[in-house]
Amino acid sequence: MKLVAETISVNRGIKRVVQDLSFEVEQSEALIVTGENGAGKSTLLRAIAGLLPLDSGSVDLQGGKEELLLREQCHYLGHQNGLKTALSVKENLEFWQNFSGEPDFAIQETLEIVGLAHTLDLPVGYLSTGMKRRIAIAKLLITRKQVWIVDEPTAGLDGASSKMFIDICSAFCDDGGILIAATHLPLDLKKTKSLHVEMLDTYADDAFDSGLDT
Repeated sequence: MKLVAETISVNRGIKRVVQDLSFEVEQSEALIVTGENGAGKSTLLRAIAGLLPLDSGSVDLQGGKEELLLREQCHYLGHQNGLKTALSVKENLEFWQNFSGEPDFAIQETLEIVGLAHTLDLPVGYLSTGMKRRIAIAKLLITRKQVWIVDEPTAGLDGASSKMFIDICSAFCDDGGILIAATHLPLDLKKTKSLHVEMLDTYADDAFDSGLDT
């Protein structure tokens, strides 16, 4: 199994953010996406996850489940935690487990992995920033997906929690998963490669043809 991107380009409005990028990520491998702020790292990850349309090119999971789209075979963890603060930790995780399907770890076991078993029945709104991020990381574990796409996943975490996340990623990759991460934190994993995203200063090819005034 491998994830293959071929000459993909992504626009945000009239701006070309990603231009003709190609890469492959093998099973049990991590791709670390780097680049300066505003270079398009988040845009790239959201496009791979199917949350933004590609302007050109393709992204495919070769060797995955042919009946499913790539976005159905991946977890995406962005800057937002994707949690309802009025609901309990258990209610949030139950929702995501039912929504995503294919249960993996039980909710209680997942919370033990991220060190928050005692928060099961607490409203998420009562938790600290770092604890909310750890609950968001727990969402990666409650259902089985072939690909994890994570954007600055350790933001708001202390050193011990960041180490915990790296250990979780290591176990995921050792089990045959594919990890794509935009992070400033070095990930001590067995198989990694890097993709540097350059800042572009160009407009989408059809920006002027569409009559948009720049």
